[in-house]
Amino acid sequence: MAMRPIAAALLTSAIGVASAHAASPVAAAFGNTILSTYPDGRTGELWLHPGGRYDAEGRKGDPSSGKWSLKGEKLCLKQSRPMPSFLSFCTPLPHKGMSAGWTAKAVTGETIQVRLVHGRTKGRQGPAA
Repeated sequence: MAMRPIAAALLTSAIGVASAHAASPVAAAFGNTILSTYPDGRTGELWLHPGGRYDAEGRKGDPSSGKWSLKGEKLCLKQSRPMPSFLSFCTPLPHKGMSAGWTAKAVTGETIQVRLVHGRTKGRQGPAA
């Protein structure tokens, strides 16, 4: 029995979305935590969700959320909560993949150490504020 055109289109679309997420350079982050360690030892956490949404907790424990996107070899974040931002913050992705730790610049301009942590961490991991 032949597949109906609508069912075939939906199946093709679903396979395309799954392939796009699997092939994404940030796919390893889905379900895990991107942990950024600042020079003062405090950490910030970032959780990317498939479909372009993120949640984060800054090094002072302040929550935020918004949209993420890829622009070339950069991960860009555009905050929507607690206060919408009209600008995106973009940072280069590591060339060796997200499994290895890397050095990056924070939105504050500070040099930070970033690594992917298996699973979802909760709360700050570092010296108290």
